[in-house]
Amino acid sequence: MKTLVWLVVIGALAGIVYGFARLRTRWAERRKEREARFESFIAQARPEAPPPVSSFPPPPAADEQLLLDAASKAGQAGEPALSLQLYGRLLERYPQSRFAPQAQAGFAEQQKRLART
Repeated sequence: MKTLVWLVVIGALAGIVYGFARLRTRWAERRKEREARFESFIAQARPEAPPPVSSFPPPPAADEQLLLDAASKAGQAGEPALSLQLYGRLLERYPQSRFAPQAQAGFAEQQKRLART
């Protein structure tokens, strides 16, 4: 009879230990599932980072146009030396530019104007 009682007690203890082990593994699985759901939610809610403004260089034509306009305005303002520098910079940086013929004509005109003074 004592043996039967001990077997029941040992079986009950083994059942309790097994139950706690199962609860622990279920709890760990649920925790992993919660973390995965949370990470996916955060990934969906996180806005995409906008590209940095400096990563977009201005189009080369805009630089060429600005140099041409600045050189012509300097020539009109009576600054032929500055105008020659700007035309020269445009022709040096962008020799194949669509503004190159205008820059060459302006450069020649400003050289004549500088020679007269």
